[in-house]
Amino acid sequence: MNDIVSYIISFLLYGEQDAVHKVGYTADQEQWHQYSVIIIPNGHLGKDIVLPDLSAPRIEPIASIYSDNKQKRYIIHTDIVYNTFFFISRAEELINSQRDEHGRFLAKYSILGKNNHLLIPLVDEYGRTLLKLLECPLPTPTMQNIYLTHDVDSIDQYRHIRGFVGGIVRKQYKAVIRACQSIDNDPAFTFSWLISQDKKVKRAKCIYFVKDTRGKGYDYPQYNLNGKDFQTAEKLIKNSGAKIGLHSSYYGITQNSKLKIHNSLHRSHYLRCSIDQMQHLVEHGITDDFTMMFPDHVGFRLQTCRPVRWINPKTMQLTSLLLHPLTIMDCTLSNHQYMNLNEDEAYFTCEQIFDKCIANNGEIVLLWHNTNPTNNPYHRSLYNKLILLLKNIS
Repeated sequence: MNDIVSYIISFLLYGEQDAVHKVGYTADQEQWHQYSVIIIPNGHLGKDIVLPDLSAPRIEPIASIYSDNKQKRYIIHTDIVYNTFFFISRAEELINSQRDEHGRFLAKYSILGKNNHLLIPLVDEYGRTLLKLLECPLPTPTMQNIYLTHDVDSIDQYRHIRGFVGGIVRKQYKAVIRACQSIDNDPAFTFSWLISQDKKVKRAKCIYFVKDTRGKGYDYPQYNLNGKDFQTAEKLIKNSGAKIGLHSSYYGITQNSKLKIHNSLHRSHYLRCSIDQMQHLVEHGITDDFTMMFPDHVGFRLQTCRPVRWINPKTMQLTSLLLHPLTIMDCTLSNHQYMNLNEDEAYFTCEQIFDKCIANNGEIVLLWHNTNPTNNPYHRSLYNKLILLLKNIS
């Protein structure tokens, strides 16, 4: 338990190790003289799970108690250590059984969604509050990292059986014929365009998450990792300097999974990843996960825009798995079942998220599918605008 408390306090302090010893997590008044800031435990960490208070922490100065010492001291009566654990561990999913048809815990089920708190990284605000109380310098507003990521759910639109038949049924004869003549003509094969856009952001780290499945059920369509079409895409990706990560099956990684793609970078298909499946990621040697966003709402699912180690809320184990908060996904913005925003509304929302990430020295993680720039009315133009914005920021 002590390692979890220590890690959370260090994380809240943005890694300011010289300040960690100044923060106490105790209700024992005999120990208070050791610390500049005392966080009062609510008694729930490691015992049971309760919903946190989302209001601003209640802070009380206590310098008068220690009249022989001019050092300022503060009590934080809100247990921000427990609250941080609650958000970064996904503990809420252990006490709320609501799931959608894909078994996912959605924003609208969560305390964050119900309180309209998804565009505010509360954990990072806790950290800034602590730094101010300790009179430590605040992090310089900047973008720690920019990740431009792309889930390759399909290599093509018309060159697999279902896509070919669908195109014929919809009488899209010219498009089908052109796609069959060359993969470069297929509307889903947008890799060259994505690469050209991503290169405009010099600081960007680019990752293409590739499926490692047989293409059954919700994993359809299958593409052959040894096939010519995929190898054409793979060559473009690798020549651009981008990395390839694992886009695990809709049905999850299990203890017995045999992965064709041995990679430390991961994102779950459909953003579908239970707590048990996350533990399997740890067991398979995955070090960096990019799944953590609610499918139905952009923003800060973990209430932070900084990469954070996952704590398994079942075992109370501080794992080696680093969670990179996914903040924006293309179809979440536009899908009528989710946010259903028009292009201007989507751009404004993305701007808000960028501003929060910069203010909190965080990282931006975007997800744009290779299939969507040609299949959605505004995904191409919106991505153009976001790339230009990120270019100017970086």
